[in-house]
Amino acid sequence: MTDIKSMTLPELRDFLQGLGEPSFRGKQVFSWLSRGAASFDEMSNLPRSLRERLAETCSLSVPTAARKQASAKDGTIKYLWELADGNCIESVLMRYHHGNTVCISSQVGCRMGCAFCASTIAGKVRDLTPGEMLDQVIFTQKDSGAPISNIVLMGIGEPMDNLDAVLKFLEIVNCPDGLNIGMRHISLSTCGVLPGIRRLAELGLQLTLSVSLHAPDRETRSRLMPVNRAYDVEELFAACHAYFQKTGRRISFEYAMIDGVNDQDWQADLIAKRLRGMPGHVNLIPLNDVTESPFRPSRRTAAFQKRLESHGLTATVRRSLGGDIDAACGQLRRKAEKGEDSQ
Repeated sequence: MTDIKSMTLPELRDFLQGLGEPSFRGKQVFSWLSRGAASFDEMSNLPRSLRERLAETCSLSVPTAARKQASAKDGTIKYLWELADGNCIESVLMRYHHGNTVCISSQVGCRMGCAFCASTIAGKVRDLTPGEMLDQVIFTQKDSGAPISNIVLMGIGEPMDNLDAVLKFLEIVNCPDGLNIGMRHISLSTCGVLPGIRRLAELGLQLTLSVSLHAPDRETRSRLMPVNRAYDVEELFAACHAYFQKTGRRISFEYAMIDGVNDQDWQADLIAKRLRGMPGHVNLIPLNDVTESPFRPSRRTAAFQKRLESHGLTATVRRSLGGDIDAACGQLRRKAEKGEDSQ
């Protein structure tokens, strides 16, 4: 079966022309897919014969909300989506004054092995298709009734480990004839996969690159993030400087504050040294408690922020959303795997 939802508009036009249909049918089908049509029968402006042929030859993915948690505090909604093959992924709807953001997954599980992250505990199962990433945006929007204006690829998985599919998803979601979400409203996160950063720099996309840094020194970062053994932190900073020189786009550095591990003044000083010469935003993240992890939230977040700011860096503390639900990445999926109840 052809995965029609993972096609870009030009690909869809070519596909339908190959079936003997006029090219404008591609735009019609693309529009229906972007609106979350659950069956080809819903595509009422297509001839019945074409709808029947598409149903016979194409798959049309529709995820099921296996679990859903809504925060009574701030309206954050956490979804556990069950895919066609029974695997589950997570998405989070976050409400801000500037619009609604959905954080989506790019893989089922993750193989990066970050020591403080629940998403990676069971390892990577498989990559998501562009259509499965798109579905998280579409069906979060449909279920919640909240129009999505921003996308963050920071859910389960490492986007750079599935970059071809991610780039195709970005083309689809950016298309004016579909969801039409601009690149400047999209953030893509990586734990530091350098070939992906270099490829993005060459493409020059106007999205926001977020780098999960979590430690500026080799010893601490290798302890927290196995990826540092393949792509050393000094190489990572060099790649970030090159990315900025090529694109002119400021990078956001994500930094989970871990008590007694990465929250010392000398580490703040080293971050400032490594970022000298380019604008950088350091986003300090209060650590979520993960049962299987030995790490605990830092008690020095405010002092660390002040130290960074003393060097002229922009440093913010991420607003905690969904504090009364399992809003941290991987937690709801882990509960489902272990058969635990959710709200």
